[in-house]
Amino acid sequence: MSNKTDSNVYTVLFAIGMVIVVGALLAFTAASLKPTITKNVELEKQQNILYAMGVNENDESSANFVSTDVAPELFNKYITKQIVIQDGKVTENDEAYLIDIKKEKAKAKGDASKRRLPLFIGEKDGQTFYIAPIRGKGLWDAVWAYIAMDENMVIQGAYFDHKGETPGLGANIKERYFMDDFIGEHLLDSEGNFKGVDISKSNADPLNKDKTDNEVDAIAGATITGDGVSAMIKSDLSLYVPYFKNLNN
Repeated sequence: MSNKTDSNVYTVLFAIGMVIVVGALLAFTAASLKPTITKNVELEKQQNILYAMGVNENDESSANFVSTDVAPELFNKYITKQIVIQDGKVTENDEAYLIDIKKEKAKAKGDASKRRLPLFIGEKDGQTFYIAPIRGKGLWDAVWAYIAMDENMVIQGAYFDHKGETPGLGANIKERYFMDDFIGEHLLDSEGNFKGVDISKSNADPLNKDKTDNEVDAIAGATITGDGVSAMIKSDLSLYVPYFKNLNN
């Protein structure tokens, strides 16, 4: 009986020891990979921002980032200023692109004045771009975008992405034909009121020739994802309106 008890104790101790060893190995692996993961996130943000302002490697139909090898160099070349807007105050911050807007939303708890809003100012071919990161909810999970605007809040470029939308349906927000539809769209109406851009099933302008109707054509079979994108544009980009009004005064 004693031998059996001792054997059970040894088995339990061995199992506990293995859990500790495996846990330590996993912690070591996670710590070792963290710098690489962080760097990859930084590079992806730079690629997204550059894409929105037209610095990309697109071909006739597909959307392509600049390579990670040249992204930091091009980011430094084209992004001339990074700012953070919070409660009406504007400050320069060379690491504004590292701000996690998901965490900012969570910390604000519905009070937009508490959020730090990053804005990236770029120069290309004599034109100034103002690129804002936005985030919302699609059908299944998060959707996000980088929207490049001019000083009048007319969209000059966009990059959309998602975490888990349905392939061939909502996932198509990151297809070039959808993103290109936003170029030239006005976020303000003729009187300067913020309207956003609706992804509309009833859009009477399928070729998207009217850029002042505050609408683009919906993706077939992706109503909820489209509604999420529309809501994201309205809720997040509207927060930048005071900045642009001051810019034009």
